[in-house]
Amino acid sequence: MTQDLELSVTICSWNTLADTRACLASLEKVRQEAAFEVILVDNNSEDGSADMVAKEFPWVRLERLPRNLGFTGGQNHAMKLAQAPNVLLLNSDTVVHPNALRTMLDCVAANPEIGILGPKLLNPDGTLQFSCRRFPNPVAAAFRNTFLGRLFPKNRFTRDYLMQDWQHDSMREVDWVSGAAMLATQPHLQKVGLLDEEYFMFCEDVDYCFRSWHVGLKVVYLPTAVVTHAIGRSTDKAPNRMIGTFHRAMFRFYRKNLLPRSPWIFRPLLYVFAGTMLSLRAGMFIAKNRWDRLGRRLSKR
Repeated sequence: MTQDLELSVTICSWNTLADTRACLASLEKVRQEAAFEVILVDNNSEDGSADMVAKEFPWVRLERLPRNLGFTGGQNHAMKLAQAPNVLLLNSDTVVHPNALRTMLDCVAANPEIGILGPKLLNPDGTLQFSCRRFPNPVAAAFRNTFLGRLFPKNRFTRDYLMQDWQHDSMREVDWVSGAAMLATQPHLQKVGLLDEEYFMFCEDVDYCFRSWHVGLKVVYLPTAVVTHAIGRSTDKAPNRMIGTFHRAMFRFYRKNLLPRSPWIFRPLLYVFAGTMLSLRAGMFIAKNRWDRLGRRLSKR
């Protein structure tokens, strides 16, 4: 570990050349805010992302992987190389606002009980992104982005999950924060370690925050640090495959972390309920995508 470094920023990139350029450019503009390094792992992109980084950002440590290890594999590869006590896991489709890094570092220095710190995330149009949430459950999943949610748009299950009962304008302890921009402190890294690579991508952030709470470290949302996040730039390239990956990851989180904490007599029923609910939800999304694609093809004839 290098003594003068305060922060290692780790980025995992896959076929997001333009977004990766914007992300690194935003970091380049704030290099005076803190002593930080940037480690970018390219997951075998085919769009020239790695070559762009090498040419335009020579100060970034570039790691070219021969195959796609997923978000968790790529981030873990970068985190193993980190030289600073704190690590900011950052998506390639983010833009870091001025003073965000300094604000986050000052916060964790003043609050050693924090294990994970998440900044406020904004959509590209400047609207709030609900990036801190309560831990998921199968009932909330049944209403989130489904026909039930459209029938009951103000249902309490979705509102509770997204923490819509709060303005997201104050520092607060939360269940979990988005892995798009998530600072893991030195105590967290020492006690929890790396991401669980059984999650190829999706839900690894929920699991990481769950594990932080489990070892007695807090997860905190900090709205005075701001990052813009364009959701889904990589995952949109293979939507149906990503739908399956997401729901498998969600089921793994339920099976690994929630079911063992439920009364043993109900576990078989909860296991079947969660698996069935998530399978139906994934099938519905995939069927809708295929129907929409068929409609687009027919409209062109």
